[in-house]
Amino acid sequence: MNTTPTCFSLSITHHVAHLVLNRPEAMNTMHPTFWRELDEVLAALNKSGEARALVVSSTGKHFSAGMALETFGGAITMDDQSPEGRAAIFDLLTDMQATFTRIESLRIPVIMAIQGGCIGGAVDMVTAACVRYATADAFFCIQEINIGMVADVGTLQRLPKLIPLGVVKELAYTGRRLSAQKALGYGLVNEVFDTPEAMVAAALQCAQEIASKPPVAIWGTKQAVNYARDHSVEDSLRQMGWLQGTIWSNRHVMESVTAMKQKRTGEFPALTPLVRFSEQG
Repeated sequence: MNTTPTCFSLSITHHVAHLVLNRPEAMNTMHPTFWRELDEVLAALNKSGEARALVVSSTGKHFSAGMALETFGGAITMDDQSPEGRAAIFDLLTDMQATFTRIESLRIPVIMAIQGGCIGGAVDMVTAACVRYATADAFFCIQEINIGMVADVGTLQRLPKLIPLGVVKELAYTGRRLSAQKALGYGLVNEVFDTPEAMVAAALQCAQEIASKPPVAIWGTKQAVNYARDHSVEDSLRQMGWLQGTIWSNRHVMESVTAMKQKRTGEFPALTPLVRFSEQG
């Protein structure tokens, strides 16, 4: 990254990246700077290969209150008065959607640690992650319907893959809050914790376990799971054959088995840093 982010703090320890939303005074709302800095952070993590798992947590009472409403009256112009203006809305949303899709397509697993309110755009964000932990006071709200619009940055596309469709419709049509306990029952969150501290500690522990595995095998597993979610079993099995044939490593398997027997952490190469074609030469 070229600049120090103002909406986040980022640390990488023992191959685990920890990204923290750090504007509790503003309930960690999402304004243009948030989107730009998140995009930059995710791009940098994806490029370097240093981190093998990412934990995203927050500060203050709420994980995030979603889109900063004042944005719509200032930095973002939604012109509904002409075909050209409405076409620009499509392009704007496509760009915003791409930022949260980066979470889903990141080369490493992403764990969200959610306390308090996860509202509006924050639901879009956390549904793109691999694993979600929550505190007992956490709740999820598809807030967009309460302010006269359709959720448009990923919630309505990803949430039906995670919880029953009838529940998605109820939440999307009413704007009701979904409690952490109900979210646990539906499978939206993996575990509920009494305190934010216990939750973040568990998220970091899970990330550390992931980071101890061969990074390329974790990469392949994420590729396979995401592909299987959107394709038939037959197609997914075929993709699995191609994938396994591409990344199989006798050395990684032998090192993993040896490390288990010796009760130690295995030693594996990191993912290769990415270099854009335009940066070559």
